[in-house]
Amino acid sequence: MSVRVRYAPSPTGYQHIGGARTALFNYFFARSQGGKFLLRVEDTDQERTFDLAMQDLYDTMQWLGIAWDEGPVVGGDKGPYIQSERKELYQSYAKKLIDEGKAYYCYCTSGRLDRIRKIQEQNSLPPGYDRHCRNLSEEELAEAKATGVAPVVRLKTPLTGSVMVHDTILGDISRDAKDINPDVILLKSDGMPTYHLANVIDDHLMEITHVLRAQEWVPSAPVHKLIYEAFGWQMPQLCHLPMVMGSDGQKLSKRHGATSVKDFIAKGYLPEALTNYISLLGWSYDDSREFFTKEELEQLFKLERINKAPAVFDYKKLDWFNGQYIRKLSPEEFFARVEPFLSRPIKGQNDAGEEIILEEALFSSQPDTEQLNLIKRALPMVQERITFLNEVGGMLRFLLVRPEIYPVADALPKGLTREQLLDILAKVKPMIADFMAHEDEINEQKMRDFATTEGIKIGALLQPLRVAVTGSKVSPPLFGSIRLLGSEETLLRLDNLIAQL
Repeated sequence: MSVRVRYAPSPTGYQHIGGARTALFNYFFARSQGGKFLLRVEDTDQERTFDLAMQDLYDTMQWLGIAWDEGPVVGGDKGPYIQSERKELYQSYAKKLIDEGKAYYCYCTSGRLDRIRKIQEQNSLPPGYDRHCRNLSEEELAEAKATGVAPVVRLKTPLTGSVMVHDTILGDISRDAKDINPDVILLKSDGMPTYHLANVIDDHLMEITHVLRAQEWVPSAPVHKLIYEAFGWQMPQLCHLPMVMGSDGQKLSKRHGATSVKDFIAKGYLPEALTNYISLLGWSYDDSREFFTKEELEQLFKLERINKAPAVFDYKKLDWFNGQYIRKLSPEEFFARVEPFLSRPIKGQNDAGEEIILEEALFSSQPDTEQLNLIKRALPMVQERITFLNEVGGMLRFLLVRPEIYPVADALPKGLTREQLLDILAKVKPMIADFMAHEDEINEQKMRDFATTEGIKIGALLQPLRVAVTGSKVSPPLFGSIRLLGSEETLLRLDNLIAQL
């Protein structure tokens, strides 16, 4: 049978990096096997579903370069692929289980369920439904219907024995009947299915052959096995992916750093870098190779190479990956990737968790041709130095905006007084005036010779020059910056620093 896998997120929040890994693993497995990759939207939780989350799902998949063969937008003959559009289908299958005596209507109110829960807690009893409505007589059932309470539909889970499921990675998973959530709800009182019912029906009708999902869903596997058996269907092959953890061994969350894909996009990660890195979270080709293109992963991915152990999300390693991928870009591609970030402010959060603008956009309006060309000429200077695409605007702002107030403390090297520095800067001005007439190697030698004559280290000369030119002691290469600005503008800035000193 041809491989058919699916990624089935719930649009109740923005796409998590763990979800992106699940999508990629499914996608790579389908491509490596010549199979089909489906996208299915599990939006049965209507109260928590929102449109921006749905759009974020599509944007994330597009950004990662994951093309689905069947699903929303592209269609397919197993649709609809949005669960809220399949409501009547789930209801008909739930009714089938009731008619066959494998499920039943439950009229218990939330008040009664709360009381049962408190009694269980007070008496240290196992949690779960007490099966009150499972064997109602005809008379009791009529009385329950007369109350007007909208019922849920519950599955008749076994009272004894055990349930066994096999997982490609974890092996056999066995659960005693007493440890399975008793008589789980299949259909909610509003007629919408629970995750358990919709998931099983859709996977069967969409002919899913393999289910690759996070290990947090392992407890659901025995329940799903029972539902498959109730319908008389064969269960797909399960493959529960290792958890993604933070450096402290806890499940990855916002306290560790960015977790939603949109946050990584906003910071300036490349999709190639993020795809490569998260594909290594729980999967490996061998013990040494780290870099893979998306096309290579589509060929090389195998379930047998997925690990059991949790994967640790190392932000520093991801940052290194991103820097490496940035260096590989051609000048034209680098500009194309950077350009959108030049018109976006850099945002962050204050101590209260409120979104604030950390740095204004380099271009607040449409840049003119001269400005754009200047930035293009400067990009090679920063390509080797940045880790994120959103760093470029801040690093090159000095080319378009002359510093007004200089950090005088940064300009003053250790061991020099202000008077000494002022004397040195006055003497170096002729070299700046003559800078454009010489190659950088000659200018550097002239400055080294000057520093030796003055009895100072070359860094003590270059540091104040860097502050004068860029307004910061951390900047792109100094000589390249002077060459872009020209001698006249550089001298003007040097005079401004001298005045402030």
